[in-house]
Amino acid sequence: MTRTDKFPATGRLLTMFLLLVSVLLTGCSTVTVEKIKDKADQTLDVLSTKTNIGKNPRDPLEGFNRAMFSFNDTVDTAVVKPVAQAYRAATPSFVQTGIGNFFSNIGDVWNAVNNLLQGRVNDGVTDVMRFAVNTTIGIGGLIDIGSAAGMPKHNEDFGQTLGRWGVKSGPYLVLPVLGPSTVRDALATPVDMRGDLWYYKRPMYIKNIGSVVRLVDKRASVLDAGSLLEEAALDKYVFFRDAYLQRRAGQVNPDDAD
Repeated sequence: MTRTDKFPATGRLLTMFLLLVSVLLTGCSTVTVEKIKDKADQTLDVLSTKTNIGKNPRDPLEGFNRAMFSFNDTVDTAVVKPVAQAYRAATPSFVQTGIGNFFSNIGDVWNAVNNLLQGRVNDGVTDVMRFAVNTTIGIGGLIDIGSAAGMPKHNEDFGQTLGRWGVKSGPYLVLPVLGPSTVRDALATPVDMRGDLWYYKRPMYIKNIGSVVRLVDKRASVLDAGSLLEEAALDKYVFFRDAYLQRRAGQVNPDDAD
């Protein structure tokens, strides 16, 4: 009996991971990184020119963005936040930790792909090792053995990959429900969605339930930070915008973060 026979779910996940990496890397050899960069830059230049109507050069769509931010904040206050509060109150902390670890482990697959696409081979290998260790020894990712073993968690996405390839961020943009973004990151979002293993989960009702739990758990994890922000005398929109842009700049160019 082989190792994948002993751990059939693990074998399927690893197979999916290898196929995903293979498809992406094959695509990059067929359609060069330079062509992708040029096409994205052309799109961003057009959008930046046609939307340069605001006072802040980083936020020419401020009027639209503020309206969308207000909409998202209303949805969060009326629906998402109360559900997250009830979830945190009713769910044991170790269960919350396990749920967070499970989805974080799934995310390591896409982290690895993006690190490899960015040329960060060591980080990509670490992501692969984390996924393998946490999926097997960590009981499907419920326990984060990788961090305890000295394998740090990375958070990478295709927007960061485009940034590393030299694609400009473009104007700041607030997306419905999804929140703060930029034009570059918004264009990368569909790719990120399809790079997420949970996107392929079947049956569909299990996928949908898991997606809701994932969202609620993530919102519950930042309840305290949100409360502190609401108590401070700040322009929430400006705070979120500036924090997002600064964080993304640091993620794309970590060497320049200082």
